[in-house]
Amino acid sequence: MALLERVSTLVRANLNDLIDKAEHPEKMIKQVILDMQNQMLQVKTQVAIAIADQHLLEKKQKENEDKVAEWMRKAELAVDKQQDDLARAALQRVESYRELCDGFAQQIIDQKAQVENLKTALRQLEQKLVEANAKADLLIAQHRRAKAVGKASDARLAGGNGSGAAFDRMKRKVAQEDALSHAKSELAADDIEGRLAALEKEDKIEQLLADLKAKRGA
Repeated sequence: MALLERVSTLVRANLNDLIDKAEHPEKMIKQVILDMQNQMLQVKTQVAIAIADQHLLEKKQKENEDKVAEWMRKAELAVDKQQDDLARAALQRVESYRELCDGFAQQIIDQKAQVENLKTALRQLEQKLVEANAKADLLIAQHRRAKAVGKASDARLAGGNGSGAAFDRMKRKVAQEDALSHAKSELAADDIEGRLAALEKEDKIEQLLADLKAKRGA
């Protein structure tokens, strides 16, 4: 789903890197927050639609289950009346509706998985938006300080201060390594969260499948 891909891109975005690379950091961070807010509205809409579709599938499954029970009663009545042909015809209807029930059951499982995917994406996006709002002012201030330090370094270089220039290069290298370390940590955290979410989703689907099989006597 393209929507989930866009959400995933926003969630994985490294705000520090985006600001460092932006020509106008203030505008950039505001645009990122705006994009997240817009995507949140779309995901919430899709969650509502997916849940409505799930309810519709469940309603259809219930209707077919009722049909199974109805035609089973008719088959039993035909057997009581020793009308084997009618009983066979009724049992054929029973099997037909059971097949439909099984089909709807699988669709419901798939739909529930889709709903969970959308809910997970929504939670991740909400968390990222909270993070972006919390970091916005801090990141912009850090970027401004970094630019000021850079200008001061350039001025010292222009003045021929060789030892100062070497120190500044070392300091920038340390800062870059620190930023890279933070970036790797964020990626690792995202990967762990994604893997844990996948495990939770798998457990949920397995539980739904087990309950459904138990209900159907499988």
